[in-house]
Amino acid sequence: MHRAATPRRDDLVALTQAWVRIPTLNPPGRNYRGICEFLATWPAAKGFGVEMIRAAGAPADSDAHPRWNLIARHEGAEPGECVHFNGHHDVVEVGYGWSVDPFGGEVRDGRVYGRGACDMKGGIAAAVIAAEAFVETCPDYRGAVEISATADEESGGYGGVAWLAERGWFDPDRVQHVIIPEPLNKDRICLGHRGVWWAEIETQGRIAHGSMPFPGDCAVRHMGAVIAEMEETLFPLLAGRQTAMPVVPEGARSSTLNINAIHGGEPEQEPGYTGLPAPCVPDRCRIVIDRRVLIEEDIAEVAKLMERVKARRPGFAYEIRKLFEVVPTMAPRDAPVVTTVAQAITHVLGRAPDFVVSPGTYDQKHIDRIGRLKNCIAYGPGILDLAHQPDEWASIDDMLDSARVMARVLGMLLLR
Repeated sequence: MHRAATPRRDDLVALTQAWVRIPTLNPPGRNYRGICEFLATWPAAKGFGVEMIRAAGAPADSDAHPRWNLIARHEGAEPGECVHFNGHHDVVEVGYGWSVDPFGGEVRDGRVYGRGACDMKGGIAAAVIAAEAFVETCPDYRGAVEISATADEESGGYGGVAWLAERGWFDPDRVQHVIIPEPLNKDRICLGHRGVWWAEIETQGRIAHGSMPFPGDCAVRHMGAVIAEMEETLFPLLAGRQTAMPVVPEGARSSTLNINAIHGGEPEQEPGYTGLPAPCVPDRCRIVIDRRVLIEEDIAEVAKLMERVKARRPGFAYEIRKLFEVVPTMAPRDAPVVTTVAQAITHVLGRAPDFVVSPGTYDQKHIDRIGRLKNCIAYGPGILDLAHQPDEWASIDDMLDSARVMARVLGMLLLR
């Protein structure tokens, strides 16, 4: 069965190139409809029913940048379980340092280059080729095969998988197995991911003239005390915590906190402004923090830290605003999709897979938390370290091998 994917190598390359050439940049969410319309033509030609769904009212959805999603479904000859492949079609900004056209889809040395080739248009292409090979080779299978291309994973997934899950598209009565072809390597099964807590911390002071700062209260100095306390107590505390989750890379098995941004005092002026800043004591300072959470811990340390600083600094006032929170998730090792994909990898690649957990979140969080479906993993081609990098690429051999694994998984689950 998996051998039926091998002759489709040229189709796999052409499909990946075509998708890379559609710049689905997020933010703001460009060309979402265009990529869904293009993707729809491939499974529709193989007898899949295709539905385009706009996440109307979702965060960031607008008439200028509507949040379009695609779901393609093929019904077997008899009722049975549904295997669903889900991938996000949005990509992050290009950045600097490219030696190739980020949206050229160039093929060189057995690789497809371009923004999103690795994360994760190559993975979606592999799933499409696997599904096509399976339904053509085994038209009398039991159950259903679904493929979805969804929006906004790079910014939380709320215009894609979360919106669909809230409306029952991933209900366990409708879908029984989910594979997300994120780039975690073709011989790895990703069981889940760490949690995340994003927050904005604001320190508050009193504005005054810069030549007479004494009536004021500098919010930036207050924030300096917060960061100093983080360096002295919080960062060492987090570094000393280790998880039993098989997170990769090794450094991500500790708790982590990143200060994403800091803003204090007078706002930056527009480019081209040539004047000097005003002499003021800043009365507000804000940082945005990105706290990555292990399955064994909670996130109470930040609030405790702020209270320690407050106890030592007269007039210290602050506010913490939660921006985003996701609890850690991990599929059981004995879940049907885990054991089936493991057997397929061993058969196709000739070696047993590694089991890993992702340092960052992806759309499994919504399928688990909102859809209530635990039988979900990430498995797909690509090297995680290449995601969001200049000269991002996906190996053609790896995409084809993953497509062969996915086709075998379909046979094992739907031909029983």
